[in-house]
Amino acid sequence: MISNNLFQNILVEPARNGCNKLLIASGYATSAMAFHHLNFLRRLGFCNVEVNLIIGMSPTDGISLSNHSGFQQIMNEEFEQRFQCSYRFNTPPFHSKLYIWKRNNEVYQSFLGSANYTQTAFNEGRQMEVLTECSNEEALDYFNGLIGDSIYCTHPESENIIQIYNERYYRRRVRELTETEITENAIIAHPDNVLFESVTVSLLDRYGNLPQRSGLNWGQRPEEGREPNQAYIRLTSDIYRSDFFPPREVHFTLLTDDNKVLICTYFQTFFFFDGGRIHQE
Repeated sequence: MISNNLFQNILVEPARNGCNKLLIASGYATSAMAFHHLNFLRRLGFCNVEVNLIIGMSPTDGISLSNHSGFQQIMNEEFEQRFQCSYRFNTPPFHSKLYIWKRNNEVYQSFLGSANYTQTAFNEGRQMEVLTECSNEEALDYFNGLIGDSIYCTHPESENIIQIYNERYYRRRVRELTETEITENAIIAHPDNVLFESVTVSLLDRYGNLPQRSGLNWGQRPEEGREPNQAYIRLTSDIYRSDFFPPREVHFTLLTDDNKVLICTYFQTFFFFDGGRIHQE
């Protein structure tokens, strides 16, 4: 049984051993976790690893809009050809958490346990979980049996088959998620999002003007070779000294009031995005 350092032991170490495909069946999952995991593997040089995720509680609990949009963005843009996300659409739903690693199309190692595919579950400082090795053959049979009752998040009919909830209603629907898992999809709140704690972050400088070469215009420095799509949003001291945003290195989904999705991370006194991707210095 594995109870320590789950992220490294379950989601990274098999890639170090030559595995190149991960099949996941998880009752709940977040797009922030998918991005965090794939981006972490990419930074280690494991750019060939593919992740195939099936989410199990969607027939009864639906999917939040921020997660749905985030999964679509990762599948279509950020990690195209390396990430697939499907929703179970038939009842009963499944609450299982299964991780199957393949190496050259042969099952190498399988894990079963309590950890959903979320940053909350795989951060041992935030929540205690356990996973244990299980039969490769039985694990693969179980996963393959789920495929026929699932639909890709990018399928044109996915939003007609699975209920996609606005963030302000999703908390009411998902009683089993901890509050930290829900707020992994952090929102710069629209006034209608009355169920969520919120902060107001200004895009202007102290004089009420939009900076010409910083903040949203940080990439507008061609003489320095800046990527023009890079930008950041600065946080005032009262916000960055609070615990509203998740800790550094934790990715979160930012849903704008016009339903655009940015996957961000907290970086010093601001959070940073690069055309929807995280920029690391």
